[in-house]
Amino acid sequence: MGTKKGKHLKWFGIGKILPFLRCVRGKLFVMIFFGLVGSLTDIILPLFQRYALDHFVGLGDFHVLVVFLTLYILTILVAAGSNYISCALATIIEMRVDRQLRQTGFQHLQTLSFSYFNQNSVGYIHARLMSDTSRIGSLVSWSLVDGVWRISYLIGGVVMMVALDAGLAAMVLSILPLLVVLFAIFQKKLIRVNGDIREVNSKITGDLNEGITGAKTIRSLAIEEKMVARFRDVTGQMRQKSVRASRLRGLFAGTMSFASSVALAIVLWKGGYLAATQIGTFAVFMSYAQGMMEPLRWLVDIVSDLVTTQVNIQRFTGLLEVKSDVTDTPEVIQKYGDTLSPKRENWEPVKGDISFRDVTFRYPDGQETVLEHFSLDIPFGTRVAIVGETGAGKSTLANLICRFYEPTEGALLIDGRDARERSQLWLRDAIGYVLQTPHLFSGTVRDNLLMGSPDATEEQIWSALRTVSADEVIHRLEKGLDTDVGEGGDLLSTGEKQLISFARAILADPRILILDEATASVDTMTEEKIQAALETVTAGRTTIMIAHRLSTVRDADMILVVRNGKIVEKGSHAQLLEKRGYYHALYSRQYEEEATARILA
Repeated sequence: MGTKKGKHLKWFGIGKILPFLRCVRGKLFVMIFFGLVGSLTDIILPLFQRYALDHFVGLGDFHVLVVFLTLYILTILVAAGSNYISCALATIIEMRVDRQLRQTGFQHLQTLSFSYFNQNSVGYIHARLMSDTSRIGSLVSWSLVDGVWRISYLIGGVVMMVALDAGLAAMVLSILPLLVVLFAIFQKKLIRVNGDIREVNSKITGDLNEGITGAKTIRSLAIEEKMVARFRDVTGQMRQKSVRASRLRGLFAGTMSFASSVALAIVLWKGGYLAATQIGTFAVFMSYAQGMMEPLRWLVDIVSDLVTTQVNIQRFTGLLEVKSDVTDTPEVIQKYGDTLSPKRENWEPVKGDISFRDVTFRYPDGQETVLEHFSLDIPFGTRVAIVGETGAGKSTLANLICRFYEPTEGALLIDGRDARERSQLWLRDAIGYVLQTPHLFSGTVRDNLLMGSPDATEEQIWSALRTVSADEVIHRLEKGLDTDVGEGGDLLSTGEKQLISFARAILADPRILILDEATASVDTMTEEKIQAALETVTAGRTTIMIAHRLSTVRDADMILVVRNGKIVEKGSHAQLLEKRGYYHALYSRQYEEEATARILA
């Protein structure tokens, strides 16, 4: 019996979400209890009707009328109070379960590697964390409280009908096998079509997200008509699949409604003899037979909801089951903690020596080898530049240093030890990364600057801003450091965002600094100021500079030249020019282009 129950729990997916219900376990029991009380009072109420018809109407006996009315009013009050409490608890349970699911899902996303986000759209992930969790929360609250009331009423009504007239009750209950057959026929079809609907809904969410976040690009490319057509196509798919699902549900509901109506017809046909002799009993039997229709109709809806929510549960738990490509061993977690619970007291200080030992790297799809048996030592304090044409694979080395990806073969050493021997957060806490496409978080400029350095003083903040010439930006803002930057920093220009991101990285005083086209979005004058400050910025730390414009890396201690995902040359600026190889050709072409641009200007 236990095995069968486990299978049913697994079938509906409920078994997978039971751990998330522990936070509301007590409230669930209370909600179920008051749901049962409410159902019991609804079962009892027709008996008052029976007594009134048999005694007050049939016999004209009113000597217990006051007691009757008192008990009747008390029963109604108990029913109303029970319904209020169970509904209030259902609301609380829904909110808390939603919160627990979303918090768990969001925390899990923080542990996943970049490959997951590269392979899944924002809309796809958003649907799992918002839409799917909302359906699950509704299932374990409102669907549960409805189920408790309706199923208990159905059982109680059957018991009362059997007690009143077993033969007539048996005829009414003969429709149950038909309901089972209908359920078996429709369940698989409903599962499949609802799964299709959820997938199309993810596409709609993704397209809507792109339409909002890419509004400027859409207008600049004048592709509004194309985007509308694509959105119309995917919503058309949703309409088609939704109509099919509605037809299935409608057919299911119609046949179920017909079957339940048969029960009432049987009572009217065979129960006439009761009306002549026992008017009260006949009225009660009619009340229960009619009352059974609502739970039976509810069964139609709940089957559809369970099928739909099963898809939601599978999609959400599927997200939680995704494993990161980059993980820490249990031994490392025990000593250093994990991303969400770091044990900073055990962290050794980072010096900043970086070594690649016979590293071969292929991206998770395994189709392309980017590095092959690559070895390189980057002593602390070295400034290394990674250059090459757009799409050459310049960011691969930086991603490996940050442990966004792991070497397929070989090892990355930090201060002489394999980076995998210590936690990801230990390493990333020592790295400052200025992205080519800067991102600021919602809040003020100050909030963003303090994101990685919550204890920084006002003096330290302004020192970091002056170092990268971002102080001029702050002075231009209406509220200075307390200016709101908007979602993603969209209230600022790209150049302003990049300067603030640069200052944020400097403020954290990292031992390893990675600059990914850090001056790509600033004007020429500001770039010259930053270049002049780089010697100060990079002093006392290991610096990795990813650059497209070669004029920005001439002073680097070592330049790695990347072509088609491979490092083809390395050396200082002077050494590489002397080789008159690929770097020389790149530099000469860029120098000619920049000179031509200056002359034309």
